[in-house]
Amino acid sequence: MYHVVAATTNPAKIKAIQLAFDDVFGAGQYRIEPVDVASGVSLQPIGNHETRTGSRQRVMEARQVRPEADFWVGVEAGIEENMTFAWMTIENPYIRGESRSASLMLPEVILQGIRDGRELGCEMAAITGNAEVKRQGGAIGVFTDGRLSRTSVYHQALLLALVPFHNAIYQQ
Repeated sequence: MYHVVAATTNPAKIKAIQLAFDDVFGAGQYRIEPVDVASGVSLQPIGNHETRTGSRQRVMEARQVRPEADFWVGVEAGIEENMTFAWMTIENPYIRGESRSASLMLPEVILQGIRDGRELGCEMAAITGNAEVKRQGGAIGVFTDGRLSRTSVYHQALLLALVPFHNAIYQQ
């Protein structure tokens, strides 16, 4: 059984990790341990580079906390121009897989709050009245009327990040 360390305690992110590992390795073939680690970047990462750095940093921190694990998974959401997206980083002791999620265009009222230094999650909580929105469907869930969610979009990107771990051509 694989020991998977999720470098997050966010339920939406953990559920996406679970779904991706179910799809690739099978249910019951792993256990997920959430750990609270720092991203090493700002609370609201801006730009592709800072967001990817945050995902990689979460994995590095998780590896230090749980060096005995089989996999470490980092998920970091960020803002680039007028879009929200996330980077996924997955490592085992030998290789790394990464993928960037789909992007969602944000409305100007939300972007103004971000430019003023607030996090997307705080802005979404303010407009929805739900303080837990970022731990649930996120902005994606709100703006797609539940057709997509943080979990569903992150699940797809995590599947892509897992490709090097089960496709032999990446291991040559």
